[in-house]
Amino acid sequence: MHHNRLKTAALLGLLTSLILAVGYWFGGSGGLVIAAVVSLLMNGVTYFYSDKLALRSMRAQPVSEAQFPELYRMVRELSTQARKPMPRLYVSPTAQPNAFATGRNPEHAAVCVTQGIVEILDYRELRGVIGHELSHVYNRDILISSVAAGLAGIITALANIAWFIPLGSSDDEDGPNPAVLLLTLILGPIAATLIQLAISRSREFQADQSGAELSRDPLALASALRKIHAGTQARPLAPQGQLTSTAHLMIDNPFKRGGGIAAMFATHPPMEQRVARLEQLARSSGPVQFQR
Repeated sequence: MHHNRLKTAALLGLLTSLILAVGYWFGGSGGLVIAAVVSLLMNGVTYFYSDKLALRSMRAQPVSEAQFPELYRMVRELSTQARKPMPRLYVSPTAQPNAFATGRNPEHAAVCVTQGIVEILDYRELRGVIGHELSHVYNRDILISSVAAGLAGIITALANIAWFIPLGSSDDEDGPNPAVLLLTLILGPIAATLIQLAISRSREFQADQSGAELSRDPLALASALRKIHAGTQARPLAPQGQLTSTAHLMIDNPFKRGGGIAAMFATHPPMEQRVARLEQLARSSGPVQFQR
């Protein structure tokens, strides 16, 4: 966990430095300030309303304890054990097995599970998934993702406005340098995407570990991940609309997994690696302590 936090801090620091350098190179402080203000305002709105956007993308509805007593029981138990507020609970009618947490902090958190995941997981497995999702909230992953999205948005904005900023040519005439600007327009969004994906993948490993420690049942989470991954591949969702912006929040990529270059841009680390890490954690932590 400590290693992942240091890596995230280093990535955000590197991205911030890159933004400052590119902004100064293209337009001095003026261009940087405009891009930063617009991007941070947009992502600030996304940050405060991210829970509503994510829940709406999955058509999730709030559920009562009378409807899902076991779900409420495990969430209450784990949140009490972590000494954190109990999040709001939602269920999506989606047949694909998946789950996600959203909200800017533990006091404004929501956990959503799909109908598909409730149907295929047993109590221990679903409890492991809940531990994973609560860990995303307690590790402030939504905050990190929002900051990363904001900084990445600035890079993309700078790449877009660079086309309109004159650069000095070899003849000392002000004018755009098509080669440099085209390269910036291409590499800017790619750099922004890569930084977000790197942070997202790192956070999944961390949530697996801290979630398994919270539930004290790493093998149950490993078993759940195998079933979930088989289900997401059998019933992939269409990458469209707001769902494309919500996918990185889910415990497994809801879209069809691709190979080759597409795998480099996956929002989640390979499931085989996640399961192997959990099994190693189980071997090193000794017998399962969970008692229902």
